[in-house]
Amino acid sequence: MEVKEQFTSRWGLLLAAIGMAIGAGNIWRFPRVVAQNGGSAFLIPWVIFLFLWSIPLLIAEFAIGKHTRRGTIGSFAKIMGEKYAWMGAFVGFVTIGIMFYYSVVSGWSLSYFIQAVSGKLAAKADQQVYWHQFTSSYWPLLYHFVAISMAGYVIYKGVVAGIERVAKIFIPLLLILMLIAAVRALFLPNAVAGLNYLFYPNVEKLLDFRVWLEALSQSAWSTGAGWGLILTYAVYMKQKEDINLNAFITGFGNNSASLIVAIAIIPTVFSLLSQPDALAAMDSGNTGLTFIWIPQLFDEMPLGRLFSSVFFLTLFIAAISSLIAMVELAARILMDFGLNRKKAVLYVWLSSLLFGIPSALSLGFFNNQDWTWGVGLLVSGFFFAIAVNKYGAENFRNKLVNSSPNDIRVGRWYSFLLRFVIPIEFVVLISWWFYQAITTYEPHSWWNPFSTYSMGTCLFQWGIAMILFMLFNKKIVANIKLEEV
Repeated sequence: MEVKEQFTSRWGLLLAAIGMAIGAGNIWRFPRVVAQNGGSAFLIPWVIFLFLWSIPLLIAEFAIGKHTRRGTIGSFAKIMGEKYAWMGAFVGFVTIGIMFYYSVVSGWSLSYFIQAVSGKLAAKADQQVYWHQFTSSYWPLLYHFVAISMAGYVIYKGVVAGIERVAKIFIPLLLILMLIAAVRALFLPNAVAGLNYLFYPNVEKLLDFRVWLEALSQSAWSTGAGWGLILTYAVYMKQKEDINLNAFITGFGNNSASLIVAIAIIPTVFSLLSQPDALAAMDSGNTGLTFIWIPQLFDEMPLGRLFSSVFFLTLFIAAISSLIAMVELAARILMDFGLNRKKAVLYVWLSSLLFGIPSALSLGFFNNQDWTWGVGLLVSGFFFAIAVNKYGAENFRNKLVNSSPNDIRVGRWYSFLLRFVIPIEFVVLISWWFYQAITTYEPHSWWNPFSTYSMGTCLFQWGIAMILFMLFNKKIVANIKLEEV
């Protein structure tokens, strides 16, 4: 099917791309991981891996999407050859798998925002009890429906009237809310303790390999590199649009947002708690920090209701802007099979509504899916590196990356990263997370495909997806529209 829609300007494309990159992980994962890994010591490798993993893959996605004008399946088939369409299918499926539970996270955020605005959240005597009551009820199912319906409606409206228009409202608002929260945190008593923890150099931590691996993991997950989302948005970029500068701005925009959020959260936690308690709060997991500790802390500060509302509105906007990109990825794949936008969005909405139900009703299932497809994103990033190398790294750089009127031209370092560095990073990362699963998360059932955080569950679910896509590769290619546009 011919692609006629386009972003009207670089500004619209960049806001949509940055909105995709800035998600819930920037708000609920980044501050926690920074605090757990020595604060400032974490920031150094985190910035390094922005250049060694995230930006190179973002460039690859921009280039592939712009060149092929297809979603993940069609793009891989055109770049690598039709027999490799299954790789693009897996990349798309991983992100769609995340979409099925990410709408639940968006719903949680919306619910807590409503509770905060109404004052009911502050009235809860025990936030931990309330969190368990909430997640054990049917309310997450309702908010899951609302969140996926909102995202679906935006995609139904199209690229310009939907994605671009919403991004031009949401992303400036998101930045304003983040800055408000950060400025408020800086004026809290003893906020300097949190700032010192965040920015004071801790050289010893730099010698800990775990800090480097966590930094690489955060960079891999947070920017959206390797998800196929930037590839999808690049389908709608103008032919004269810059690839490299857009990739750099997207990466820097994501990291800047992460730092602003860290400045908002870490000083707040250190201001209201002793250092041991502050570190315990940061060690309570993504949902524990966000939905149990944060409401308690805001309840203890002046104007807590206002700033609690600001925080959860920020989280919701970040989550829904990423969810919008995921829905577009799924819809773009269906449109490549010949469906019009309205039918594609309807099918994506219905399937998301259905397959999101288990995560909405069970935290155990949610955690399993988050683990399985979150680690699966590393495989997706590796597949992009394989695609570039199959095309020819130097050929890819010269013909697809530097052929556009770019403000920045990438040198041979880019080919070197895609050929050697990113594959090595993938092997190290996947080995590290499987090692964690075997020794820490599920030491007695690491092989069990039905355990929440096991290596077995990843291999089992990935294996099913890959085998099915390989078996039906010819049929997929036969039905997808690969003609030139």
